[in-house]
Amino acid sequence: MSVDQGRVFREAWIAGVRKHYPGEPKAGYVAPWDETPDWERVSAAAVYDQIRAFVETSGGATSKLTREQKGRFVALCWIGQIFKHFPDPKPSYVADWDDMPGWQQETDADIFETIEQGA
Repeated sequence: MSVDQGRVFREAWIAGVRKHYPGEPKAGYVAPWDETPDWERVSAAAVYDQIRAFVETSGGATSKLTREQKGRFVALCWIGQIFKHFPDPKPSYVADWDDMPGWQQETDADIFETIEQGA
């Protein structure tokens, strides 16, 4: 797990938020890497590693997944990190896919595809 991988994840998140968020996103959603809390940096690197490992162990067959499947994978990996770092997270932080806003679903799919293409 490296900081650079976490930064790739974070930059893909910011790009997705700027592309898909309706209106002006909250400052925390687009805060630069250097202003991101430590737990979030560690989590970004961990989820990057999970996505990359999934792509590699599938032999690249993840290209056959739908965008929704890719986004769901990112969302579940991120929820695992939330539970790791917060004993009692707000329900919105661990919302199931169907309860997530569309902009977040699209952003998660973008993150997967960014890492998938770079793996």
